[in-house]
This record gives sequence, C-alpha cells and structure tokens, in this order.
Amino acid sequence: MSIKIREWLKALGLFDRTTHEDRFEIDREIERRTGVNCDQAVTENRITKEEFQEIVHLVLKKKKKTLEMPIVA
Repeated sequence: MSIKIREWLKALGLFDRTTHEDRFEIDREIERRTGVNCDQAVTENRITKEEFQEIVHLVLKKKKKTLEMPIVA
C-alpha cells in the first residue's frame, strides 16, 4: 500500500473511514487514472486533493452499494 496515499488519508481525516482493502482499491484507481504508480502520481502532482477525495468517496460508495445488495437465493 502506498505511503503517500496513507499520509493523504490521515491528513484529510479519511484514514479511519477506510479499510485495508479500500486503500488498495484507492491505489488501483489512482494508478488507472494517472497511468503511473500511486506514490509517483502524488509526488508529481498528477492528482489533486480534490480528485483524491473524489476517488475515496467513489470507493466507499461502491463498497456501501455492495453491502446493501440483497442476497438472492
């Protein structure tokens, strides 16, 4: 998991709202959007804090929808 992503989550007060799996998904989404390693994306300012927050909320929203889906037998 990315050290820079962990730092940003803590700085923005979002770290405690995410799980280990959420943080991996955040890393992957940043890498998908920027085309580079997530630490590199943060270091080189290829992603803004606003975009980062959008990604975090997207991942959390996606997880919430998955948890709310009824189990069909």
